[in-house]
Amino acid sequence: MCTHSVKEVDSLGCGAGLDKRPTWHTPQQWALVLSRPAQSLPCTPFQELHTIFPWLVESIFGSLDGVLVGWNLRSLHGRMSPVEYSIAMEFLDPGGPMMKLVYKLQAEDYKFDFPVTYLPGPVKASIQERVLPDSPLYHNKVQFPPTGGLGLNLALNPFEYYMFFFALSLITQKPLPGTLHIRTSDCAYFILVDRYLSWFLPTEGSVLPPLSSSPGGPSPSPAPRTPAMPFASYGLHHTSLLKRHISHQTSVNADPASHEIWRSETLLQVFVEMWLHHYSLEMYQKMQSPHAKLEVLHYRLSVSSALHSPAQPSLQALHAYQESFTPSEEHVLVVRLLLKHLHAFSGSLKPEQVSASAHSHATSPLEEFKRAAVPRFVQQKLYLFLQHCFGHWPLDASFRAVLEMWLSYLQPWRYAPEKQAQSSACQPRCVSDRWAPFVQENLLMYTKLFVGFLSRALRTDLVSPKNALMVFRVAKVFAQPNLAEMIQKGEQLFLEPELVIPHRQHRLFTAPPFTGSFLSSWPPAVTDTSFKVKSHVYSLEGQDCKYTPMFGPEVRTLVLRLAQLITQAKQTAKSISDQCGESTAGRPFLSWLGFCSTDTNGCYPANDLDEMGQDSVRKTDEYLEKALEYLCQMFRLSEAQLAQLTLAMGTTRDENGKKQLPDCIVGEDGLILTPLGRYQIINGLRRFDIEYQGDSELQPIRSYEIASLVRMLFRLSSAINHRFAGQMAALCSRADFLGSFCRYHLMEPGLTGRHLLSPVARGYAASRARGPRLSLRLLGSYRTLLSLLLAFVVASLFHIGPLPCVLLLVLGYLLYAVAMTLLTERSKLHQL
Repeated sequence: MCTHSVKEVDSLGCGAGLDKRPTWHTPQQWALVLSRPAQSLPCTPFQELHTIFPWLVESIFGSLDGVLVGWNLRSLHGRMSPVEYSIAMEFLDPGGPMMKLVYKLQAEDYKFDFPVTYLPGPVKASIQERVLPDSPLYHNKVQFPPTGGLGLNLALNPFEYYMFFFALSLITQKPLPGTLHIRTSDCAYFILVDRYLSWFLPTEGSVLPPLSSSPGGPSPSPAPRTPAMPFASYGLHHTSLLKRHISHQTSVNADPASHEIWRSETLLQVFVEMWLHHYSLEMYQKMQSPHAKLEVLHYRLSVSSALHSPAQPSLQALHAYQESFTPSEEHVLVVRLLLKHLHAFSGSLKPEQVSASAHSHATSPLEEFKRAAVPRFVQQKLYLFLQHCFGHWPLDASFRAVLEMWLSYLQPWRYAPEKQAQSSACQPRCVSDRWAPFVQENLLMYTKLFVGFLSRALRTDLVSPKNALMVFRVAKVFAQPNLAEMIQKGEQLFLEPELVIPHRQHRLFTAPPFTGSFLSSWPPAVTDTSFKVKSHVYSLEGQDCKYTPMFGPEVRTLVLRLAQLITQAKQTAKSISDQCGESTAGRPFLSWLGFCSTDTNGCYPANDLDEMGQDSVRKTDEYLEKALEYLCQMFRLSEAQLAQLTLAMGTTRDENGKKQLPDCIVGEDGLILTPLGRYQIINGLRRFDIEYQGDSELQPIRSYEIASLVRMLFRLSSAINHRFAGQMAALCSRADFLGSFCRYHLMEPGLTGRHLLSPVARGYAASRARGPRLSLRLLGSYRTLLSLLLAFVVASLFHIGPLPCVLLLVLGYLLYAVAMTLLTERSKLHQL
C-alpha cells in the first residue's frame, strides 16, 4: 500500500503522469530517490520508472549521438569534484541503487528499443543487410519497424540496455577540453569498469546474485524472442553458456549460479562488441567459413529473385563498407584493463578444475565460462582490433598505449595467482610449460603482430627515448625464457604437413555449419594440438592465408635491419650529445641571459633528445643496448653479423670524426638522394649542413634581435645605400688600403667559400650579385646593445664619461678593422 501523499509523490517528480519527465538531473537527486528502501518508496515512481528508464540512462551516460554529455563520467575526478564523484560512484556501483532498479525492471520482463544505427560500423552494416552478426548478443533481438518506421531496433532487456549505453559512452562521449590532463585511471568511468568486471567476473568465489527487493528470488534469464524476419549469418553462432549448461543439467536448481551466469556473459559480450568490433567488414569477412559465405550468397540471391531485380545498392554496402574509426588512447587503456582482468579471471581456474572440465559436462557454469571467456568471446575481435591499430595508429610515442595492451594480452602468466611465488628480482622469470596451449592457440597474436611491430619500428626514429623504450619493451617480453621455444613449437605444429597424419586428411579447418539455432550446442573440444593451431590460424586469416614464420628467413631479415638501425641510432644519439655539449661549451658568457644566437643547424630537430638532456641520451643508449641484446638472444645473432651489417649501412665515420652526409649519388645537377638517404633524413640519422644562402639583410628576425629596431635600421641603411651608392662603389674599386678597408665593411664575403649549392640556387645567386652597401643590423642585437651598456658601466667605474667612452670604442674598432683588413688581403694573396 502506498503511504505517500500525492504532494510527496509530485515532489519527487513522478506525480504528473507519463507525459511529464521527472526533474532528477543530478546524481544527488537520483541517489536520494533510488537509494531508499523499497517499502519506503512511493508506489507511483516504480510503476512509471520503466517508462522513464531510457531517459534516465541517457541523462547519466549522455546521448548516443554525443550531443548530450550526461554526467561526463570520463571527466569526473575524485580530487576535482569529490562530492559529485562519491555520489555518482555509489549510485552506479554494481550493488548500488541504479542496479537495483535494473534488476527490478528485469524481473518484470520489460524491453527497450536500441537503435541499430548507433552500433559499431560492421554490426550496423551487416544487420542493415539482413545478415545476422556472429555474436549471440544480437540473436532474436532485431525488431523491424512497421510500415513507415524510421529504422531497425534491438529489443533489449534492462540489463543489456544499461550496459550498451555504459560501454558506448566510452566512444561517443568526448572529454571536456579542460579535463585532458586527468589521468584515465583516476576518472570515474575507468573505476566503474574495474568494479563491474570485479563484480560480474570474480576471480574468487562466485557471481553475487542481484540485490533485488523482489521476494520471488533472482531475476530470470532473458527469454529469447522470435525474429521478425529471416536472417542469414556470416559467422559461427556460439550458444549461451547458461543455455548449454542447463541443457546438460538434470536439475536446474542444483546450481543456483546457473541463474546468474547470463549477466557475466552479457557484460563481456557487450564490452567486446562495443569496444573491439571496429574495423572494415572486408577484414572480418575474410575469416568466415566457405559455408557461411555460401549462406550469405544464397540469401542474397533469394532476395534478388524475390524482388525480380538486381541486388539493391544497399546490399553492395556490405562489401564496400570501410569504417573510419580510430580509437582514442583512453579507449585503448580501458580495453587493456579488460584484458588484464580477463586473464586474472581465467587464471583463477584451478588446474584440477581445468582437467575436470575437459572430461565432464557437470562443471559449474562459472568454471566453464572462465575456461571459454578469452578464446570464444575475445580472441577473434581483439586480433582484428590490434591489426587495425597497428596499421592505422600514427608513428609517434602515443602508440605505447596500444603496445602495452598487446603485451598484456601476450602475458597471461603475469596475472596468474601463483606469479608472486615464481617471481625473481635477479633473473627474468621462465615461462611455465603450463602456458604452452595459450601460446599455441594465440599463435598469430605473437607472430603476425610481431612482424607488424617490426614494420612500424623500421619507420620510426629510434633516437627518440620513447620509441627506443617501445622497442626495448617488445624485445624484453619476447626474450623471456622458454617463450621463443613455445612460439617455435606452435609454428612447427602449424607448418606440419597434413599428409603426415592420415586420420586428419579429411578435416576442413572451418567453423562448424550454422544450424540457425541460438540454443545449439558448442562444438566438442578438439584434443589434437596441431589441429587446434591450424584452426586458430585459418579462423583468423582464412584458409588461403600465406603464413610467414616468425623465425623464418623473411622475418630474420627484418630483425637484422632493425639491429642495423639500433646500432645506427646509438651512434646518432652519441653524436647529438657531443654536438650539444660542444655548442653549450662554446657559448659566450652572456648565453645564460638568452641573448646568444640560436644555431638551428647545430642539432638534429627530428627527436626529443634536446628537450630532455644528457639523461635522455643515457636512457636511449640503455634501452637500445638491452633491446639489441634481447634480439640477438631470440634470433641467435652473432657479433660478426652485426659488425658486417653496421659497415654495410655506412655507419662508420670519416677521418675527421664528423658524421657523413646522407647516402646519395652524384648526378648532372648535383647530389641525388638514394632511398637509403631519404630514410636517413626522415629519421634524423643523417643530415646535410644547411645554412642561409640568401640576402643577409632580409633574413628572418631572430629571437636575439629587437624586431622594431631591426626594421628601423634596415630602412636607415637602405636610404644611405640609395643616396651614396656611387661614392661607395668608387671607394671599393680603389686598389689601395682605403679601398681594401671599404671593401671589408661594405662588401659581403664571396660565395666561393660557401658550401655547394644546387644549380638553381647557383644561377639565382649569380643573377643577384650585390654591390657595396652599408649594414646596420648588428646594432639591433641584444648582445651588441648589452655589450655597449656593459662597456659604459665599466668606463663609469674608472670615471670615464660617455663621450670619451664612445671615442675609445670607435678607436678600438678602427684598430680591429685595420688588422682584419690586412689579414683579409694577405689571405687573398695566398689564394692567388
